[in-house]
Amino acid sequence: MAQNQVIDAIEKSLDQIPGNIPLYKRLKLAIEKAIQTQTFQSGSVLPGERVIASSLSLSRVTVRKALSLLEEEGLLSRRHGFKTEIGSRVEKSLATLTSFSEDIRARGQVPGCIWISRQITRASSTEMMALGIAGDANVVRIKRIRTANSLPIAVETSVVPVRFLPSPHLVDQSLYEALQARGFLPERAVQRMRSRPATADDATHLHCEAGAPLLVTERRCFLGDGQIVELCETRYKGDVFDFVFELRR
Repeated sequence: MAQNQVIDAIEKSLDQIPGNIPLYKRLKLAIEKAIQTQTFQSGSVLPGERVIASSLSLSRVTVRKALSLLEEEGLLSRRHGFKTEIGSRVEKSLATLTSFSEDIRARGQVPGCIWISRQITRASSTEMMALGIAGDANVVRIKRIRTANSLPIAVETSVVPVRFLPSPHLVDQSLYEALQARGFLPERAVQRMRSRPATADDATHLHCEAGAPLLVTERRCFLGDGQIVELCETRYKGDVFDFVFELRR
């Protein structure tokens, strides 16, 4: 979308926000409305603070406060010295076992991956214990950056015993599709979550600052007969993923 079209869309939304609300909140709501109605697509670039302020006759302080609120909510992604992009926040339910690709497609986005490595190797001691395999057993280990509409949002490392997946090159975009094709689609999983700061490598892969908060999940996936088919660690950007729980009494 051209810069003048972005400004026009924001101005149109701004006119619909009640005037008794503080101006920076009105601007925040106007941009938020444009994002939610998909006037702006995830990954679209917003004009700079100076351009927005000048075009809408606002102070840069007002614009900065509005953009900061949107960034805190994960609707915008900003890095010092870089452009401001529309975020691609994703909700992930922890009540169902779904693949990354399924989650992203369910939200009308296009899943993808950037390969970091894929290999057949001996399992580490931690992987042996987690997968319940012998010390001389080989595993497929794949590591990749997971993307939504070409934007990096997670780094994922999956480890699968070779008896279930004899080659890492059988995986195109979705590991679960490859496992399903061989009759080994997981039926349940045990998962734990924790937070951790992004390492320098994480920052490079996810286009975030080193030390930025990540949500890390560690998941063991089981077949119907109890065999463990996958061990997976996924490091999600904290500003684009919401994990949703359904609680029942």
